[in-house]
Amino acid sequence: MSTSLPPTIVMKFGGTSVADAARIKRAARRIVAQREAGKRVVAVLSARGKTTDELIKMAEEVSPTPDPREMDMLLSTGERISCALCAMAINDLQHRAISLTGSQAGIVTDTSHTKARIIDVRAERIRQALNDDQIVLVAGFQGVSTSRDVTTLGRGGSDTTAVALAAAIGAEVCEIYTDVAGVFSADPRLVPDARKLPLVSFEEMLEMAASGAKVLQLRSVEYARTHGVRIHCRSSFEDRPGTVVIGEDETMEHPLITAVTHSTEEARITLLGVPDRPGAAAAIFNALAEANCNVDTIIQNEPLGEGRDAEVSFTIASEDLRAAEAALAPVAAELRIARIDTDPEIGKVSIVGAGMRSHPGVAAKVFDVLAEQQINIEMISTSPIKISCVIRADMVEDAVRALHQAFELGAAGIERERPIGQEAR
Repeated sequence: MSTSLPPTIVMKFGGTSVADAARIKRAARRIVAQREAGKRVVAVLSARGKTTDELIKMAEEVSPTPDPREMDMLLSTGERISCALCAMAINDLQHRAISLTGSQAGIVTDTSHTKARIIDVRAERIRQALNDDQIVLVAGFQGVSTSRDVTTLGRGGSDTTAVALAAAIGAEVCEIYTDVAGVFSADPRLVPDARKLPLVSFEEMLEMAASGAKVLQLRSVEYARTHGVRIHCRSSFEDRPGTVVIGEDETMEHPLITAVTHSTEEARITLLGVPDRPGAAAAIFNALAEANCNVDTIIQNEPLGEGRDAEVSFTIASEDLRAAEAALAPVAAELRIARIDTDPEIGKVSIVGAGMRSHPGVAAKVFDVLAEQQINIEMISTSPIKISCVIRADMVEDAVRALHQAFELGAAGIERERPIGQEAR
């Protein structure tokens, strides 16, 4: 006769949620509460507060270009500190806890230092600890590569750690605890009447994360969608429901526009005098891929006459600008590209909504709203459920507020717009 195991939950706490001793103790109490409710608990912790930024500063004090492998060794310590301290707090609450590094937890990655990708989760040690009635704390943001080096997963990587562990151990939910109450229709710091969304589809959350929403990391949402992990994004500081990210097949009705997102951490690179011949674009973007630089919006202006050169512009994350310039230098020389221009003062504003598929005129309304605000659009990219506009960085806040108001996404519009998943009555 087999006995079924109690349900397992993965809880992830961000840096602000464990920033000081009081907050670590609060997180410990929330973890213990779930254990006392009869659940087996795995918790993933980020580095405390500004610890990662302080570690980066330390590295830059001793080296202008820190070695990526050694950066991973350094940066991985922040999460380990959080886990050890939280385990101590849980033990003081009369529960048994064990803290594990990413490698001890069985998180295996590729060999790309500072931006590694998870390729396997060998969670036997976690399962054994759960079977021994222990609460397991796992250091987020890190793993061990196939060449047995410590690796880190990039900014926000603890979200991906949590989702990957939830998939590996069959957790019923992955709860992401942050300093906000959930996913909002816009950044509440810019738009005071932005409203919390009770439900968001994976498809919409992917587009929101890719276009600047910082509540969940893009790769964690991709991983959750692929492996069918339910995400519940909620506040560390209040015990209320947050936002649940669910599959498209679970949604009954989609609003026209779900949210306005933005980013001011973008840079644009323009290549002038690109030879108009097969293989030129491939050489450019292969070099960027090998340097681990993610490219977003791409525009190529075709030459007007035969034999003339083209112009290629694209956007990347600001933090990748230096690496991108270094990667492009040899390609520019080989292709005889005339000039490489960079612009770090750009931003991006996007609207996201699964209902856009069946509603014409959304793009026209976006452009009209921005025109009324005297905001010039420099680049445009679209998907079936997203429209993104690249604009000047200092105009982003005005654009977010204007679009949020124009599409009536605030609390005042909630009566006219049923939440995702709620059937018409």
